[in-house]
Amino acid sequence: MSLSLLGWRREVARLYADVRAAADPAAGWESWRAGRDRLFAEHPDSPLDPSARAAFTGLTFPAYDPALRFVTELDSDVERIRIEVPTAGDGIVPFVRIGRVALGQLGGLDVWWLDSYGGGIFVPLRDGSSGAPQGSARSYGGGRYVLDTVKGADLGSADAQLVVDLNFSYHPSCAYNPEWTCPLAPDGNRLTATVAVGEQLPPGGWY
Repeated sequence: MSLSLLGWRREVARLYADVRAAADPAAGWESWRAGRDRLFAEHPDSPLDPSARAAFTGLTFPAYDPALRFVTELDSDVERIRIEVPTAGDGIVPFVRIGRVALGQLGGLDVWWLDSYGGGIFVPLRDGSSGAPQGSARSYGGGRYVLDTVKGADLGSADAQLVVDLNFSYHPSCAYNPEWTCPLAPDGNRLTATVAVGEQLPPGGWY
């Protein structure tokens, strides 16, 4: 662990702070995308290995779709399920389900609380694009993350509502480098529909 990783966390937090402050969500998304490309290309803690970083030209995203941005009530009338997830660097990471959010015709996603020091909201996503064949909307087979507030990925909230913007879905570190092990989407965070926005895999994947 080094101060450069702390710098990465600060940069990510700054990107999301700018998103929350943006008057236009699409403009905030464009700024976020540009910032992530810069971090992946230049930062020493980029999840890309050196050979992938040398060839990197930018992360793959379809155009922003405002219909897939939701400001949704947190339904806390759910059973408090606890799961413990093994990870590469953080050992066993515990999560408790604190609610569920509805995403229109797509269905809904469970909202998890990181049940350890500091806490934070975690909303992973696995959908019809996860592991799909090339030639269609295609994302990492293990899923993507929409919110992970302990690491700065926070799109905002008001009262009992959360901003869940699927355009900001991004791949966890294990999608870029097999040295990482990441928490993946449990059953309550899986949609049968294809979410054709958010980060996509390039042809051939990252490794």
